[in-house]
Amino acid sequence: MTKVKTKLTVEEFMQLPEGDTIYELVDGEAVSKFKNDAMSPKFFHSSTAGALFILLSAWAEGRGRVVIEWAIKLTRDEQDWVPVADLTYVSYNLLQEDWLEDEACPVAPELIIEIISPGQTFGEMTEKAIDYLKAGVQ
Repeated sequence: MTKVKTKLTVEEFMQLPEGDTIYELVDGEAVSKFKNDAMSPKFFHSSTAGALFILLSAWAEGRGRVVIEWAIKLTRDEQDWVPVADLTYVSYNLLQEDWLEDEACPVAPELIIEIISPGQTFGEMTEKAIDYLKAGVQ
Protein backbone atom coordinates (compact mmCIF):
# COMPACT_ATOMS: atom_id res chain seq x y z
CA MET A 1 0.00 0.00 0.00
CA THR A 2 1.36 3.42 -1.00
CA LYS A 3 0.92 6.41 1.26
CA VAL A 4 0.01 9.65 -0.46
CA LYS A 5 1.54 12.66 1.22
CA THR A 6 -0.74 15.69 1.25
CA LYS A 7 0.95 19.05 0.93
CA LEU A 8 0.20 21.61 3.61
CA THR A 9 -1.45 24.88 2.67
CA VAL A 10 -0.20 28.12 4.22
CA GLU A 11 -3.31 28.18 6.39
CA GLU A 12 -2.69 24.62 7.65
CA PHE A 13 0.98 25.39 8.24
CA MET A 14 0.14 28.50 10.26
CA GLN A 15 -2.20 26.41 12.45
CA LEU A 16 0.51 23.94 13.48
CA PRO A 17 1.20 24.06 17.22
CA GLU A 18 4.19 26.09 18.38
CA GLY A 19 7.05 24.26 20.02
CA ASP A 20 10.79 24.33 20.51
CA THR A 21 11.52 23.70 16.82
CA ILE A 22 11.20 26.49 14.24
CA TYR A 23 9.66 25.27 10.99
CA GLU A 24 9.48 26.77 7.52
CA LEU A 25 6.94 25.82 4.83
CA VAL A 26 8.90 24.47 1.87
CA ASP A 27 7.24 22.70 -1.07
CA GLY A 28 4.16 21.99 1.04
CA GLU A 29 6.08 20.46 3.95
CA ALA A 30 6.95 21.74 7.41
CA VAL A 31 10.76 21.62 7.40
CA SER A 32 12.93 22.39 10.43
CA LYS A 33 14.85 25.63 9.92
CA PHE A 34 17.86 23.97 11.52
CA LYS A 35 18.84 20.77 9.72
CA ASN A 36 21.09 19.57 12.56
CA ASP A 37 22.35 20.55 16.01
CA ALA A 38 25.38 22.35 14.54
CA MET A 39 23.00 24.82 12.87
CA SER A 40 20.96 25.74 15.95
CA PRO A 41 21.58 29.30 17.17
CA LYS A 42 24.47 29.56 19.54
CA PHE A 43 26.35 32.46 21.10
CA PHE A 44 27.82 34.08 17.97
CA HIS A 45 24.66 33.66 15.91
CA SER A 46 22.46 35.03 18.70
CA SER A 47 24.88 37.87 19.53
CA THR A 48 25.09 38.89 15.89
CA ALA A 49 21.30 38.82 15.54
CA GLY A 50 20.91 40.87 18.71
CA ALA A 51 23.48 43.49 17.66
CA LEU A 52 21.93 43.84 14.21
CA PHE A 53 18.46 44.10 15.74
CA ILE A 54 19.59 47.00 17.95
CA LEU A 55 21.29 48.84 15.07
CA LEU A 56 18.46 48.31 12.58
CA SER A 57 15.76 49.18 15.13
CA ALA A 58 17.43 52.52 15.88
CA TRP A 59 17.62 53.28 12.15
CA ALA A 60 14.05 52.06 11.50
CA GLU A 61 12.41 54.17 14.21
CA GLY A 62 9.50 56.00 12.56
CA ARG A 63 10.17 54.20 9.26
CA GLY A 64 9.17 50.59 9.83
CA ARG A 65 9.56 47.52 11.99
CA VAL A 66 12.45 45.14 12.58
CA VAL A 67 11.49 41.65 13.75
CA ILE A 68 13.57 38.63 14.80
CA GLU A 69 12.57 35.13 13.58
CA TRP A 70 9.33 36.19 11.85
CA ALA A 71 7.63 33.85 9.38
CA ILE A 72 7.00 35.48 5.98
CA LYS A 73 4.31 34.45 3.49
CA LEU A 74 5.99 34.26 0.07
CA THR A 75 5.89 32.07 -3.04
CA ARG A 76 8.74 30.05 -4.51
CA ASP A 77 8.49 28.19 -7.80
CA GLU A 78 4.75 28.99 -7.85
CA GLN A 79 4.23 27.29 -4.47
CA ASP A 80 3.53 28.70 -1.04
CA TRP A 81 6.75 29.29 0.88
CA VAL A 82 6.99 30.47 4.49
CA PRO A 83 10.61 31.03 5.47
CA VAL A 84 11.59 32.32 8.91
CA ALA A 85 14.35 34.88 8.48
CA ASP A 86 16.77 35.74 11.29
CA LEU A 87 15.86 39.44 10.91
CA THR A 88 13.20 41.14 8.80
CA TYR A 89 12.65 44.83 8.05
CA VAL A 90 9.30 46.01 6.67
CA SER A 91 8.60 49.70 6.14
CA TYR A 92 5.36 51.33 7.21
CA ASN A 93 4.81 52.02 3.50
CA LEU A 94 4.37 48.28 2.94
CA LEU A 95 2.79 47.34 6.27
CA GLN A 96 1.03 50.12 8.15
CA GLU A 97 2.34 51.16 11.54
CA ASP A 98 -0.94 50.21 13.24
CA TRP A 99 -0.82 46.62 11.86
CA LEU A 100 -0.51 44.43 14.96
CA GLU A 101 -1.70 40.97 13.92
CA ASP A 102 -0.10 37.90 15.49
CA GLU A 103 0.58 36.17 12.19
CA ALA A 104 3.20 35.72 9.51
CA CYS A 105 4.39 38.78 7.62
CA PRO A 106 1.83 39.17 4.82
CA VAL A 107 4.09 41.15 2.42
CA ALA A 108 7.52 40.70 0.87
CA PRO A 109 9.76 42.81 3.12
CA GLU A 110 12.39 45.26 1.96
CA LEU A 111 15.19 43.52 3.86
CA ILE A 112 15.84 40.04 5.14
CA ILE A 113 18.98 39.03 7.01
CA GLU A 114 20.03 35.41 7.31
CA ILE A 115 23.05 34.76 9.51
CA ILE A 116 25.09 31.81 8.31
CA SER A 117 25.49 29.04 10.85
CA PRO A 118 27.89 26.11 11.05
CA GLY A 119 26.47 23.35 8.91
CA GLN A 120 25.12 25.72 6.24
CA THR A 121 26.94 26.04 2.97
CA PHE A 122 27.55 29.15 0.92
CA GLY A 123 25.59 27.48 -1.90
CA GLU A 124 22.54 26.94 0.35
CA MET A 125 22.63 30.56 1.51
CA THR A 126 23.04 31.80 -2.07
CA GLU A 127 20.08 29.69 -3.21
CA LYS A 128 17.93 31.07 -0.39
CA ALA A 129 18.97 34.64 -1.22
CA ILE A 130 17.99 34.10 -4.86
CA ASP A 131 14.65 32.64 -3.74
CA TYR A 132 14.03 35.72 -1.56
CA LEU A 133 14.78 38.06 -4.47
CA LYS A 134 12.53 36.10 -6.85
CA ALA A 135 9.75 36.28 -4.24
CA GLY A 136 9.90 40.09 -4.23
CA VAL A 137 12.17 40.86 -1.28
CA GLN A 138 14.00 44.05 -2.19
